[in-house]
Amino acid sequence: MPATATTMDFFQLFVPDNAIQNMVTQTNMYAKKFQERFGSDEGWTSVTAAEMKAFLGFVISTSVHRCESVLSIWSSGFFSNRSIALKMSQARFEKILKYFHIVAFRSSQGGNQGLYKIQPFLDSLQQSFSCTFRPSQTQVLHEPLIDEDPVFITTCTERELRKRKKRKFSLWVRQCSSTGFICQIYVHLKEAPGPDGLDTLKKPQLHSMVAKQLCQNLSGRNAIIFTGPSITSLNLFQEFEKQDIYCCGLLSTRKSDCTGLPPSMLRNPEAPQQRGQYRTKMKGNMSLISWYNKGNFRFLTNAYPPTKQGVIIKRKSGEIPCPLAVEAFAAHLSYICKYDDKYSKYFIFHKPNKTWQQVFWLTISIAINNAYILYKMSDAYHAKRYSRAQFGERLVKELLDLDDCSPTQ
Repeated sequence: MPATATTMDFFQLFVPDNAIQNMVTQTNMYAKKFQERFGSDEGWTSVTAAEMKAFLGFVISTSVHRCESVLSIWSSGFFSNRSIALKMSQARFEKILKYFHIVAFRSSQGGNQGLYKIQPFLDSLQQSFSCTFRPSQTQVLHEPLIDEDPVFITTCTERELRKRKKRKFSLWVRQCSSTGFICQIYVHLKEAPGPDGLDTLKKPQLHSMVAKQLCQNLSGRNAIIFTGPSITSLNLFQEFEKQDIYCCGLLSTRKSDCTGLPPSMLRNPEAPQQRGQYRTKMKGNMSLISWYNKGNFRFLTNAYPPTKQGVIIKRKSGEIPCPLAVEAFAAHLSYICKYDDKYSKYFIFHKPNKTWQQVFWLTISIAINNAYILYKMSDAYHAKRYSRAQFGERLVKELLDLDDCSPTQ
């Protein structure tokens, strides 16, 4: 990207004009068919591309100003924002929100029915993530912390609340551990519990399926994937190794699928241990490491030989010896934790009670964070250094086509 690139240029790497125009077309089609079925709406006029960009800008502004409801923009309270409220009336915004759609009025396709209203957009977003950025060799599979609870614009009935509870979702990502760029996302809709009160899909099965979905494009690239306890398993790592995907994961006897692992390594030794002590057991390229640091931590890896030494540096304790696999795991996971702390607070606060819309705004937040990461790596950042908050403010103003696009200092 050139030094003259704007925040809008970076955002439109992931949400281009044709995607926005598709939202315009489908929103107008949905409004027409809705009114044919339920009666005319005299206050409605077809939405334009400029209005749709402004609509996106209003909702995105909640990520910068952290107001729980986008309607606060037009209020007289603390979160009111007269500088952008004049761009569109609250009544017009609510009309667009009422009819906002991304796909056709009815689903004509199979697959995941819960997300069919957003699936084409998710597919397009995944493709743009892959095309615009090549991640480092080391990547992380994890489940970012997200706030799922919706903030209702209108009063919900108990029936609607019960329906909402059945469609909760979890978000999993594959993330570059050097930059924080999210390379791929996977959304799993949680099903209603069966007659026995249990989820129809057991957690080990779900997490293995998620990992395979997120890594399906990595075959033959010699990538190193770091995983948490819920994903780490011998069977999965061996399957990945056949595809030239290597792994390093933390094990937990409570959360992990420990099938095929030696029980002696999963038990804590009876003799007292010193910090930095470890035991290893190997089978082929796979190593199971039990490392002690105020507790026993177990790691499974085929990416790092257990004989190579590393260190964990603690402020008070100084250097603690450990295998290289443990040092690498701690370093890459700590970067992702810093990313979550730094950027997750800029996720869009507005959360409607429709699951597909919640997923849409969540992925828009991820797209903006990815856009900012690319901006920081480009010549444009050296020309004008914007913080993440300033980048978000400028994007909102460019979406609203405001003349004064200078961010708040």
